[in-house]
Amino acid sequence: MPAEKEADMAPEKSSSAGTSTGTGQVNQGEPAPDFEMTDLEGNTVRLSDFAGEKVYLKYWASWCPICLGGLEDINALSGQEVGFRVLTIVAPGQKGEKDVEAFKAWFSGVENTENITVLFDTGGAYGAQAGVRGYPTSEYIGSDGVLVKVAPGHADNDAIKAAFDTIG
Repeated sequence: MPAEKEADMAPEKSSSAGTSTGTGQVNQGEPAPDFEMTDLEGNTVRLSDFAGEKVYLKYWASWCPICLGGLEDINALSGQEVGFRVLTIVAPGQKGEKDVEAFKAWFSGVENTENITVLFDTGGAYGAQAGVRGYPTSEYIGSDGVLVKVAPGHADNDAIKAAFDTIG
């Protein structure tokens, strides 16, 4: 790895990014648990489908005003070439969320969502495993599959991009 690239990945106080450990891991931390969820069209999506890519996961709920206020931003981010994959996750039937069919019907009427990939964490198992306590929550996964950061609350697009600038 060139020295300037390695220096760019050096950890900062708010980052868990690190240098290569010799195992292919470039970020400090534990691997993100793999998941298997379905999207709005019923396709199966696994985190392992994105091996080698950085992934931003946003947990949210249809009843959460902060989440709804951020949908236009996440739609814009999802439609840009940003160097990481953007996925959103809802947990049907959990913590007051609609069931799958009611969510699909509701979401089809929401404007400015054409770029958003929604995955269903049916039963909420992945969210519980990842430590999601409230909505919205962001999860930042490095290209090595390491869960670098879990952050509750809204993150604007500039903050999300800046976080990924420090993640390998």
